[in-house]
Amino acid sequence: MIASLRQRAALNALIRSFFAERDVLEVETPILSVAGNTEPNIDSFQTRFSGHVSAGSALRWLRTSPEYPLKRLLAAGVGDCYELGRVFRNGEAGGRHNPEFTMLEWYRVGWNHHQLVEETVALVRAALALVGREASLTVIDYRSLYRQQVGVDPFEATLEQLQGPLADVRIDADGLTRDDWLDLLMTHCIQPYFRDDTLTVVHDWPASQAALARIRPGTPPLAERFELYLGAVELANGYHELSDADEQRARFMRDHAVRTARDAVLPALDEHLLAALPALPDCAGVAVGVDRLLMAMNRTGRIADVLAFDFAHA
Repeated sequence: MIASLRQRAALNALIRSFFAERDVLEVETPILSVAGNTEPNIDSFQTRFSGHVSAGSALRWLRTSPEYPLKRLLAAGVGDCYELGRVFRNGEAGGRHNPEFTMLEWYRVGWNHHQLVEETVALVRAALALVGREASLTVIDYRSLYRQQVGVDPFEATLEQLQGPLADVRIDADGLTRDDWLDLLMTHCIQPYFRDDTLTVVHDWPASQAALARIRPGTPPLAERFELYLGAVELANGYHELSDADEQRARFMRDHAVRTARDAVLPALDEHLLAALPALPDCAGVAVGVDRLLMAMNRTGRIADVLAFDFAHA
């Protein structure tokens, strides 16, 4: 355990040095918020403030990422910035997950997602150097990846064609959408075969999986988004950031519709973010799971191996 603590400290120091050299400002944003994450597949922790009502809403949500307040800072003119801190996701505990974990998130003003890929790769390679490792790089668009690895076009294939490569996998298909089948192809038929010594960047995702990314018009329209993997481990998720407040509100409401259909909790929308978005500069942002990075550096599938105390022993 002591060795893993020293390694984490070395990685944190590397991260801060990496951004100091690039004049990217370290900031801290709230862990408790009046708004929660609406993403249907992420559950937020809730807590209640017991003080006077004049302080604001009693119901508070623990952040699942620092994304929303960081964008408010960007809209206020802070410029390039990053945060290295703890985030929380309810219901995620197991071999690869801990409900409390460390996330690195940063934003570059005037950059698109392709430019941010280069910097993300540089950071991960610097982290690997701490343990004497190197990694080659493969950059591929989402469509080409699916065509090469499973022989289907993710944008044009029928649902039956998407299901074909998963025929030997036991799946409860009830209620699964097209995007769910695409995700299953990634997690079961593509991602496990990424080379251990290779960084794989997958860019230009389906517009239906845009999350908070811009959508580039075309046939088909594409989300200006990327994910980065080291071997089979997903490390980073980045976007050319959406700044259209009306579109962002519409996406939040679509999330609420999915949650309503599942009889799930409806987190409050982040009205502060929506009010700030019109002033958001053109920028790209990315989140890196620091615990995942440490796991990948050490070739371990157990998040407990890189934590002082995992959830069961906290």
